[in-house]
Parts: sequence; structure tokens; C-alpha cells
Amino acid sequence: MTKSRISAILTVGVFTATMWILEIVDFFLLGGLLDHQFGIRSWAAEDLWTVFTAPFMHANLAHITANTVPLLVLGALVAFSGLGRFLWASAIIAVVSGIGVWLLSAPGSLTVGASGLIFGYFGYLVLRGIIERKTIDIVIMICTVLFYGGLIFGVLPQGQGISWQAHLFGFLGGLLAAYILPRRTRRQPLPPHQGYGPYGPYGPPPQGYPGY
Repeated sequence: MTKSRISAILTVGVFTATMWILEIVDFFLLGGLLDHQFGIRSWAAEDLWTVFTAPFMHANLAHITANTVPLLVLGALVAFSGLGRFLWASAIIAVVSGIGVWLLSAPGSLTVGASGLIFGYFGYLVLRGIIERKTIDIVIMICTVLFYGGLIFGVLPQGQGISWQAHLFGFLGGLLAAYILPRRTRRQPLPPHQGYGPYGPYGPPPQGYPGY
């Protein structure tokens, strides 16, 4: 495993740990103040920057508990593509999901949580397997669908308190990230005449060559 992949997987862990620290502080010490400060307030133009901070906020301990495992699993699978790709994918998903929430939620409503990232990672992994068509990406895609395929129903309008907007636009953000991020380069095998056989790169010596 490359250093980039290891760094990316560790970054997923740091993201998740940061979310937990913030939620514990907010829940026990601040009474939800961080949610109101850093959550997405729909139709509030001055708060549009919160599309980057809202994924780190959660409504309560049950909320973050429900998000932790899928975030770690799907995030780690995305991180397997490397640190740069993981960070860019996360940024694209956060922006698309956040703008969707900001535009389509009821004016003045507050939205927090990492579910947009989770649905985005899901969409990314599914489309990436189709685009890359490498064995590892296809295996990851199949496992993602088998274990988390039910997430797709979360893009439909849900009950009160569940942001289907974050789910839907997070999923679309993941598809967008998988499509626009450059494909990983494939190693091209050397043509046979450029191989390094027992005679080196220049082939066998001509007939009658005295040698050494």
C-alpha cells in the first residue's frame, strides 16, 4: 500500500475523530451552539461558507453514531484511490451537497451532518468502478453495492428531520467527482524489442562477434 493511500485512510480517521470531539464538546458543554454557528442555514447568503463545516456537525450523539461506521468504511474505500483524490472528491461532494441543501431546504432551516459525504462516497465508488474498469475498482464497486446499496433509497424525500436534499445532492456530487477527476494512469508494458533479455537492451550480438 502506497504512502498516499495510508495518508488518505488516516485522514478519514482524523475527520471522524474530529467530528466526535466537536459533537461531544457541543452536546455536553455548548448546548448545540456549534450546530447553529457552523450548520447550513438555507437561503442565508452570508452563511454559504458553512457547506464546508456542516458535515463536521451533528444534531446529537445518536446522529453521529449512525453516521460513523458508513463514513469510515466508504471513506476508507475512497481513500484507497490516494490522498489527493480523496480530498478533492470530499470537497466536490461537500460543495454540491451543501448547495443543494442551501437551495432546496425550507428558508431558514438548519442542516448538519456527514450524510451528504456518505452518500457522495457511495456514488463515487459506484461510478468509479465503471469508469476505471480496473479489477480493484470493480471489486470495491460490487462490495459497495452489496453492503450499502440500500442507501440509494435515502435520496427520496424522508420523514421530518432527515435531509433527503443532502443525500440526493451528496450522491450527485459523488458521481460528479468520479466523472471529472482524472483517471489513474495505467503502466504501459514495454514492447518486446525493448525488453532486457540475456543480451541486454540491444538484442543478441551478430554472428561471428568475438565477445570477451
